[in-house]
Amino acid sequence: MMLLNVEAPPNKLIEPVAKGLAVKRDEASKGISPATLFDTGTLVSSGYAFAPPRRVVSVNFSVVQDTKATSKSFIKHETRHVFEHQNIARCARFSPDGRFLATGSADKSIKLIEISEVKQMLLPEARDWLVRPVIRTFIDLVQPVNDLDFHPQSPAIISGSKDGSIKFFDFSKAVAKNPSDYSGYLQLCSVSFHPSGKFLLAGTDHPIPHLYDVNTFQCYLLANVPEIGGNGAINQVEYASTGGTYVIASIDGAIRVWDGVTAQCVWSVIGAHGSAEATSACFTRDQRCVLSCGNDSTVKLWEIGTRRLVKYYLGAIDTQLHCMATFNET
Repeated sequence: MMLLNVEAPPNKLIEPVAKGLAVKRDEASKGISPATLFDTGTLVSSGYAFAPPRRVVSVNFSVVQDTKATSKSFIKHETRHVFEHQNIARCARFSPDGRFLATGSADKSIKLIEISEVKQMLLPEARDWLVRPVIRTFIDLVQPVNDLDFHPQSPAIISGSKDGSIKFFDFSKAVAKNPSDYSGYLQLCSVSFHPSGKFLLAGTDHPIPHLYDVNTFQCYLLANVPEIGGNGAINQVEYASTGGTYVIASIDGAIRVWDGVTAQCVWSVIGAHGSAEATSACFTRDQRCVLSCGNDSTVKLWEIGTRRLVKYYLGAIDTQLHCMATFNET
């Protein structure tokens, strides 16, 4: 499970602890054991009041409550042709700050798009020939791009290709430099930076992702590989925003959430897209849901706590296509 270190200044705990003790006294007078209501542990004096000691708690997906809320009115989206690759566009990612969008293609190129320029194109008075949303094109690749990701802190893009190579592209300079790269021995299907930027997950034909140290490119694998069953080759792997968990979409049609500390599978939906492959998966910002895509041309939103399908987005009706969906920074 994802581990969270919960700490709070002692003076901020006075009010909630006082309220908790008042509830305990009230319930005790009714014959209800306080132990069934609270797990306070040993109280220690802090100089301000009694405060619980520092504790480490884990997220339990099985107790996430199913809350009801009013539906939001969705804005009307407009489709606009911005640019095109010379071959199939296989992947797309927004930068963490939402300023850029990068797309990777089977034409062995990566295009970097500035979102402000795209918004400029949508204005009624805009002239298409004056707006150039593509600000950089990287062509230093020898195989189609399967996936890419932005570094969380640095102006860099990483790509993974069929030949097993991982390449780093720096887009901070006006003139593109030759990318630094690392070559592996397995086809790279997906790459994802840890939020710290120090580690990288790479999904391959193997059912367990490879963890790399970004500075040394030391590779780490589990000593005891869990039994996945079937063809668990990875189509996409992506970290949650906290780095405590990551989600995997597999060829066998399953989507699985793994603990980022223990590397154990803690949640899964087998056959998320029927008999079709699960082609991509990513978390919502609050980590309550997972958005998955499949070779059935559909996009599905799953609630982790209940494994309930809460939203269904229909894609191509007549043709089943390999699709991928991603969220922007909001």
